[in-house]
Amino acid sequence: MKNIKFILAGIFFGIVLTKGEAISWYRMQEMFHFQSFHMFGIFMTAIPVGALSIMVLRKLNIKTTEGDSISIPDKTFHKGIIFGSLIFGFGWALTGACPGPIYAQLGSGVLVTIVTLASALFGTWTYALVRENLPH
Repeated sequence: MKNIKFILAGIFFGIVLTKGEAISWYRMQEMFHFQSFHMFGIFMTAIPVGALSIMVLRKLNIKTTEGDSISIPDKTFHKGIIFGSLIFGFGWALTGACPGPIYAQLGSGVLVTIVTLASALFGTWTYALVRENLPH
């Protein structure tokens, strides 16, 4: 019962994604074909909101609900990021879903998304299996 806040946040996030049409395969195809501004508008709103949120978290030294400090580690660049982002982008273009919307698509009854979820889980499992041999 202590995780109810996370369940409610997930439900809210799913509703926002659904109402904003961010789970629509057609919207994704429009974006990747540069035929519509809709998804680009969502991203251009999300990026400054995320940046401002991080700035506020750091400036006000906001803690987690358990009272722990929030730390956001610095990310270092390596060539694996290029390969990973290409694989991610191809999967996103083919399926019309990145990890968050997969669950919203399933929740809205798009059952073919089970294939997308299974593929994402298989890709994650494969990465864990070969991680030690990859250039990091």
